[in-house]
Amino acid sequence: MNLADLTAVELLAKYRDGSVSPVEVIDDVLARVEQFEPRISALYALDPAGARAAAHESERRWRDGSAGALDGVPVTVKENIATRGTPVPQGTAATELIPAAEDAPAAARLRDAGAVIFSKTTMPEYGMLSSGVSTFHHLTRNPWDVTKTAGGSSAGAAAAAAAGYGPIHLGTDIGGSIRLPAGWCGLVGIKPTHGRVAVGNPYPGRAIGPLTRTAADAALALSVISGYDPRDYTSLPAGPDRNEITIDGLRVALLLDAGVGLPVDPEVAAAVSSTASQLEKAGALVEPIAPIITREMLDGLDRFWRIRSAADIAALPEERRAKVLPQIREWVSTAGDLSGFDVFHGYSQMGAMAAAVGRVFTTYDVILSPVAPITAFAAELAYPTDDPSKPFEHIAFTVPYNMSHHPATTVNAGWSSSGLPIGAQLAVPHHQDLTALALAAHLENHQRDWPTG
Repeated sequence: MNLADLTAVELLAKYRDGSVSPVEVIDDVLARVEQFEPRISALYALDPAGARAAAHESERRWRDGSAGALDGVPVTVKENIATRGTPVPQGTAATELIPAAEDAPAAARLRDAGAVIFSKTTMPEYGMLSSGVSTFHHLTRNPWDVTKTAGGSSAGAAAAAAAGYGPIHLGTDIGGSIRLPAGWCGLVGIKPTHGRVAVGNPYPGRAIGPLTRTAADAALALSVISGYDPRDYTSLPAGPDRNEITIDGLRVALLLDAGVGLPVDPEVAAAVSSTASQLEKAGALVEPIAPIITREMLDGLDRFWRIRSAADIAALPEERRAKVLPQIREWVSTAGDLSGFDVFHGYSQMGAMAAAVGRVFTTYDVILSPVAPITAFAAELAYPTDDPSKPFEHIAFTVPYNMSHHPATTVNAGWSSSGLPIGAQLAVPHHQDLTALALAAHLENHQRDWPTG
């Protein structure tokens, strides 16, 4: 196997016994990038020279016995997670390209652990799309089928992970932006408990987490980036968490109907139902549940996000405002029709979602559902509906946990008849992030061969 395909756990073992060098690994990763990048456009600010220099420093630390927890492991960081010296365009040509003054907390923790940050990854316009459509980046595509989207807004992170650009890729998630692309690319992707990972620029529902090929790598990455940082007032000290799970007697709520949004594709429902059957065979108590959220909740959130985005775009000079993706400008164009009551009611729906999720966890240990109601859609579409007035019809399974602050992870549940990955989502009570990943590890489908070109 190419060194670029090894997991972080495997790489660290080989570094430890001296059988492989971080310099060899970064060379193989960069060769993989050269092979795939012309077709998938996952990266932003690729830095081969800096990566090789960092790998040589890591090689020295392994010789000296001073290696960190991720020393020499190649990683990428989504472009909206600041890294010193690199502009943060937020996926749009409307942003001024000003180099970041310092690493964001999660990037700093990776660097302190010795990880080789060799590139940033792409995202769509302002992170408000579940696709790779951007006025700044080239269109990001899915390595499993380049006619399809890799998802978003952690588009490049997911595409890079599936293509084998090393084992660990950090993304961000405010409504499903880690889990949706992870599900559509056959990956493990976790949105942690809110506050577990300091984001640096906190906002309701926003989280940072890893996208990886295995649950073990996700748990390793999460352990490194977790913890309090004074730059994020919502961040929390690292607390205790179990990294094992007992399936026998586990109370699993099976949610196959989100109650709102796009209908669930029968192949998606079948794959998630098969995952439920796996858990039942291992002793879990699986019960179907009614939808958790309502149309009022999803539409209210849409109104609140629309007015927030409209305010941000209105603050731009006219020449920059004109550069914003037309679909985003169309979406926010109706914000002026909203009353103060509409906006406050929309804001209140975050709390309504959180309360609805909390009620489920009074009875169940896990909520199992699809990640998305559909498989990956056409790469060129900003939204699966292709309708800026209906931008969030695919996030009803994911967004509730952003609002409720619960951890939720993805795991591959199978394949569509056309060969596209189907993701299952596992949501668990607060601060049980590693428990969710242990459950994902139990369920991991050993992938059919990963994309090779």
